[in-house]
Amino acid sequence: MIRQWKRYAWMGLAVAVAGCDGSRSYPEMENEPVQMKARLEPFQTCEALEGFIEDAATKQMRAYLESTRRRGNWFQRWDDAPVPPTGAPMEDGAGSGGGRGPDNHTGTNNQVAGVHEADFVQNDGTRIFVLSGKKLYLHRSWPAEQLTLAATLDIEGWPSQMLYDPDRQRLVITSQVYEERPGHPSVGIGLGFVGDAPMPDCAGGCNYSYSDTMKVTVVDVSTLASPQVRQQVYLPGNYLNARRVGGTVRLVLSDAFRWPEGVRMGVEYSREVYEDNDRLNKAIDALIAQNEKLIREQTLELWRPLGRSVAADGTTRALEPDCQDFFHANAPVGLGFVTVVSLDLDAAEGAVPVDRTNLVTQPGAIYASAESLYLATPHWWWHTDANQKDFSYLHKFDIREPGKTTYVASGTVEGTLVNQFAMDEHQGVLRVATTVRNAVLDPTNRVSSVDAGISRVVTLGEQDRQLVELGRSEDLAPGERIYSARFVGDRGFVVTFRQVDPLFTFDLSDPAHPRKVGELKIPGFSTYIHPLGTTHLLTLGEDRADDGSPTGRSLKLTLFDVSDMAHPKEAFTQRIGSTSSYSEALYEHKAFNYFAEKQLLAIPFTDYTYNPYDYWSGFRSDLLVYRVDTAAGFTQVGSISMGDVYRTVNEPRWSWYWQPTVRRSVMADDYVYAISDAGVRVAKLGSLQTPLSTTLFEAPTP
Repeated sequence: MIRQWKRYAWMGLAVAVAGCDGSRSYPEMENEPVQMKARLEPFQTCEALEGFIEDAATKQMRAYLESTRRRGNWFQRWDDAPVPPTGAPMEDGAGSGGGRGPDNHTGTNNQVAGVHEADFVQNDGTRIFVLSGKKLYLHRSWPAEQLTLAATLDIEGWPSQMLYDPDRQRLVITSQVYEERPGHPSVGIGLGFVGDAPMPDCAGGCNYSYSDTMKVTVVDVSTLASPQVRQQVYLPGNYLNARRVGGTVRLVLSDAFRWPEGVRMGVEYSREVYEDNDRLNKAIDALIAQNEKLIREQTLELWRPLGRSVAADGTTRALEPDCQDFFHANAPVGLGFVTVVSLDLDAAEGAVPVDRTNLVTQPGAIYASAESLYLATPHWWWHTDANQKDFSYLHKFDIREPGKTTYVASGTVEGTLVNQFAMDEHQGVLRVATTVRNAVLDPTNRVSSVDAGISRVVTLGEQDRQLVELGRSEDLAPGERIYSARFVGDRGFVVTFRQVDPLFTFDLSDPAHPRKVGELKIPGFSTYIHPLGTTHLLTLGEDRADDGSPTGRSLKLTLFDVSDMAHPKEAFTQRIGSTSSYSEALYEHKAFNYFAEKQLLAIPFTDYTYNPYDYWSGFRSDLLVYRVDTAAGFTQVGSISMGDVYRTVNEPRWSWYWQPTVRRSVMADDYVYAISDAGVRVAKLGSLQTPLSTTLFEAPTP
């Protein structure tokens, strides 16, 4: 039965403001100030959790519908907007059958040593595991000349990534499955839509919709030819990322917000209503009240779906989250749920225990050291105003205890983070690189805004459950934004871009005074920075004309000499391809493969040259291999082409989760493996164009 306090609470937010003369005004929902002392607070009761979710849902619904009102024009002018409150100053080869493994081999390109990152490819030198389509492909990869496909395993749903624990001979595989649930799955509100779910049929109430569920499959691969599923876990949400430290795997997922049946985000269209502002506003008022009533009457089960675990013997147990395992920020955040799932692979034989820490918030960048996991989420502005800055909230979790994730502290920084490499923890200090953008009035256009951004590096330390700012660098590169960052010990490197590519170097030895010490400007920009010892940086990015235009654009590899931090130098640059060229390594660091023992770099590469007589012959799909010498620069060793595989797969079979181009690589001693969703090919250094062996995968059904 609906509790009394819920039955009448819905009336509160739906009433329009009435003036003294009886006229009605329709103010936008006021933006809430930035919380400079951010923290996460646990819910003490399920009633408190339910009330918080419904308040947040009501505010987001109302903010969106208020924004659809017309004020004599389709657009709101900047001078109509209220000033926002500031609130703050601006098998040693097990199962290989090939004796010992290689002397050296590459693995996943992890940001932090000892903190293993998930990918769709994993290997241990003698075996290569690949997720492709809806299958796991298990290869015996050593000796390289005998590369063979040993087994396959069907994975339910749409597999995304996996982590491999060679000590325990386990693969932890994530996939997305779809299960029928009531409500509308959503990650945001769009015009006439909620997320990807169209809403016109909901005018009379919706009967059902489908919602994402993340599945975790734990596979025993101690016998390569006979992989065994040991456990399956189903949890509501979408997979974001994962890390493994020792025997504990931590998965981060984002659960889409589910609107109750019958909620609509737009007044049903009729010409009479949409041409009469007064009638339209009354219809919006009525819809807000109707939606809020549905939201307030919803039970907690819709907001907080259950999960389940299935053991190897088929035994199923429900995974009901404890309301006290949910946290909320004391600051405005977007609607949704982020969950950190901990799996202890060292647990006793049987079902691996599942621990969850849940946040009522939207997702953001994720970084993990060996001891801590950090989540960065943006401050939520209900609507855009002039002079409005970006802010991010940082939440720290302790991951030292196997199988557990414990909330520690939170903090606030100005700006947003480009990706996980914008964060780094060193000797207990968190370093963060942010771009701070400020929406300002464009005098030539009263509708839109221009961006007056700056970038900086900020250091934070933990004090009394707060991440407190210890110091900040000078502001960098007005009007530009950060494209890449990397922290190495007590040094930091940041690349920004608008027309040229400034590389900034930082001395971070004194956390209270992070200091820019050098700067180098060259055309183009770098999207990934890879440290080579203490004296050089190896970067991948795009070359651009001096004016920043894409004319003459190509990929570029650059070696920077940073032995003198005050005077960084562009030592060598290798330009690659044409304006049509692309590499997944530009924006996915796990596609960038540097083999330190051999001074070799492998990156996937695609390009296209127009051929009016043979469309497919113009495509290239290669793995490019370079020798990298800090004294001599780049020397191309060769490339492994998979163009034949690329061209023989019919285009309709390509999809967001399956494409036949080269995507990853593995290097072991003097052998190189090129990996795509369509197969694996191996060749020997010095004769890369002559493959030794190729395995082909099944193409998905169109």
